[in-house]
Amino acid sequence: MEVLLALMFLLASCHVQPHAAHADVYLTTPTGNGQGEKIGTVKMHDEANGITFYVNLEKLPAGAHGFHIHNNPACSAIADRNGNIVLAQAAGAHFDPEHTGRHLGPNKNGHKGDLPVLFAHSDGTVHVTLFRPDLSVRDIIGRSLIIHASGDNYQDVPQPLGGGGERIACAIIKAN
Repeated sequence: MEVLLALMFLLASCHVQPHAAHADVYLTTPTGNGQGEKIGTVKMHDEANGITFYVNLEKLPAGAHGFHIHNNPACSAIADRNGNIVLAQAAGAHFDPEHTGRHLGPNKNGHKGDLPVLFAHSDGTVHVTLFRPDLSVRDIIGRSLIIHASGDNYQDVPQPLGGGGERIACAIIKAN
C-alpha cells in the first residue's frame, strides 16, 4: 500500500504537458521552382511558455542569419513589384497575428515571427537550441520557416525587417 501511495504521489507531482505539439521540418535552399537542396532540420516542441527549436543545419554561409516564421506555407519564388524574381517570396511577410507592424525581436512586443538570430560556424554548420516565448507549435502550423542571408538587428532601421536580406533557406511547417 505504501508503494502504491508513493507511486501515486510521484505521478501526481510530475509536470508533464499532455499532447504537446511538435513539428519537424527539413530546410532547403530556395529555387525558382520552390525547394532545392536539403541543408538540415529544425525540430520544434511546445514548452510551458513557448517553443523550443532544435536547429541542426549545414552549408550556410558563416556568420549571423535572420531566422523568422513567415505567414504563408510556401517556398516558391515570385516576382516583386519591379518584376524581379525573389526566391521564397511566396512565404510572405513575417508572422504578425496581432498586426503590430513592428519588428522588435523574439522577447519584445512586436510581431511573433521573430526568432533568435542563427550563427553559422566557419564550416557552415549550426547546431543550437533556441527558445521563442509566447508561441505554441499550433500557432505556426501552416506557415514557413525562413533563414535570411544576413543578420537581424530587430529594428526597421537602417533597413526594414532587421536587414536580413534575401531568403536563403525555407521550410513549410506541418504537424507531425
